[in-house]
Amino acid sequence: MARNVNQEHKESLSAQEKIALSITKGVGSMYCAYAFAIIALISLPDAIRSGRAAIISWIAQTFLQLVLLSIIMVGQNVASKHSELRADADYEVNVKSEREIGEIKSRLDAIQKLLAEKSA
Repeated sequence: MARNVNQEHKESLSAQEKIALSITKGVGSMYCAYAFAIIALISLPDAIRSGRAAIISWIAQTFLQLVLLSIIMVGQNVASKHSELRADADYEVNVKSEREIGEIKSRLDAIQKLLAEKSA
């Protein structure tokens, strides 16, 4: 029978892996990106007052790392969900195909039996 690898994976996760996955889902949300953007913007006025080097540092170290990291994770989560949905659809196709192949095999066995009876 076809395996549902998504379900098997979820069931095989340890407690620590489930915690890590929950944290990743939280940080990889747009709500987290908005919160990080607010936190980053709080320090922007100080960076502006400190000059060009501080602004560049703020952009690279604060804004890009906090905000864009979360947004990238959101994109990865969306792509991952799409892959999971495709895998689920493939699983359903495999189960249906397996059932249909079983039916075809049963019919072929019946035909072979009839042919064997007629030739005997």
